[in-house]
Amino acid sequence: MSWQILAMYAVALVFALLGAGLLLALARPRSDGQIYAFRMIGIMALAGGIVLAMSATAMVRWSAEG
Repeated sequence: MSWQILAMYAVALVFALLGAGLLLALARPRSDGQIYAFRMIGIMALAGGIVLAMSATAMVRWSAEG
């Protein structure tokens, strides 16, 4: 596995943890603006992490086929 793929997994993990953390932070009372921002940023970061991890996995499988 190349360092580029490992970097993709690392960034995906950071995005996923950031997104999950923001969504979990909604358990405490927040202002309307914070609720909106935490939801938007949290969902986008979590989705970005998932998609990046899927792309890294596809690259691993693609490079192993050759």
